[in-house]
Amino acid sequence: MESPYLLFLGDANLVGMDKMGAGIRQWRGELCLGQFRLPGCTADLGLPEMTPAEAQAQGARTMIVGVVNVGGVIPDNWIASIIAAIEAGLDVASGMHQRLADIPAIAEAAARHGRTIHDVRAPTRRFLPGTGVKRSGQRLLTVGTDCAVGKKYTALAIEQEMRSRGIDADFRATGQTGLLIAGRGVVIDAVIADFISGAAEWLSPDADPDHWDVIEGQGSLAHPAYAAVTLGLIHGSQPDALVVCHEPTREKLLGLDYPVPGIAELTDMTLAAARLTNPAVRVVGISINSSTLPADRVEAVIAEIEAETGLPCCDPLVHGPAKIVDRLLEQA
Repeated sequence: MESPYLLFLGDANLVGMDKMGAGIRQWRGELCLGQFRLPGCTADLGLPEMTPAEAQAQGARTMIVGVVNVGGVIPDNWIASIIAAIEAGLDVASGMHQRLADIPAIAEAAARHGRTIHDVRAPTRRFLPGTGVKRSGQRLLTVGTDCAVGKKYTALAIEQEMRSRGIDADFRATGQTGLLIAGRGVVIDAVIADFISGAAEWLSPDADPDHWDVIEGQGSLAHPAYAAVTLGLIHGSQPDALVVCHEPTREKLLGLDYPVPGIAELTDMTLAAARLTNPAVRVVGISINSSTLPADRVEAVIAEIEAETGLPCCDPLVHGPAKIVDRLLEQA
């Protein structure tokens, strides 16, 4: 996929809908030229506003659909904008469940103008069912009390911290944004259910004893819509260590009228599931997304969580994940 990128945010107006664009902006900002928003869009990545034609004139090569929504569908009112990008000379990439190539008007425009469509969620290989056979190497998996609480960012920050210490570590992407950031991975929720754990085993294969795979979590065991993909990822990842991710101010699960579980409740659920394929699994830290907390409350909330759990807690983007990595290495 050619860069620089124009990030298309559509008319995103709900918390978390822009997380794909935000992730690319955060971790590959040097590749992001501008953003393209439709009327009613409340998401803002802080990039220059550009139409596809303006972005192409300034050197953009690909427009990325930087939005996720319930069901992963391309709304009808986005189609004209995507075609406009193709007509302006841009390739288009999307991580939605609905494939751009399956929308006739988009596919026809791409063929007519000789542009490439990247449906990054579509698996490019087949997987076997998981086996649960013990693999060499070590693995850390991020899990969450809900969706969109920082599992990807936490995993990336931990990999970055470990590498800065000279530790052999790799970020393993399991979502479309992570894949675009890392350049490799498996969009795990696009894998047929029977093969999710097998895909996770393939993603983090046998490795040297001191090597760490830092695996991006997906969904939450507490979320009625997405717990299935979380469970398959937990079993296939066979984690040695878990980091629980949490947004302290969130009261309801994303998109549903269910309460967000407490950290202790989610930890118990996850350990019970993870012990099936690794009885020695342990929790090494709590990562919070403090973006919705008042600045003068962040340290107090962290202290409360550490007192409650006995585990190191931080916002890895604000404080860095050093104390979580310290605990991980102490117990390795």
